[in-house]
Amino acid sequence: MATYKELKAQLAELELLAAAARQVEYHAVLDEIRAKVAESGFTERDIFGSRTRRGIQQRHVPRARYRDPKSGATWSGRGRPPKWIRYAKDREKFLIRESETGAFEE
Repeated sequence: MATYKELKAQLAELELLAAAARQVEYHAVLDEIRAKVAESGFTERDIFGSRTRRGIQQRHVPRARYRDPKSGATWSGRGRPPKWIRYAKDREKFLIRESETGAFEE
């Protein structure tokens, strides 16, 4: 019967062989898929839908509605207001106008 050290050495050698075989199979399948995709003219969007590379839907980023005239910092009007506008009685003076962004004013 083999000793623990010998079995451990055999296991390490088998793990290396398995990893090498996996790499060979991986690249063969990947090359085959790439060839079929190129031949068929599919795009990434056709295959994966409207998902991003990370696999999650892109989120809508709200546009900035308010701008601090001193620092140029912006705020969308959602969530906790930043310090520069938190205590303002009239937030109207911080509104970003249509002429500044090219977008419509709400």
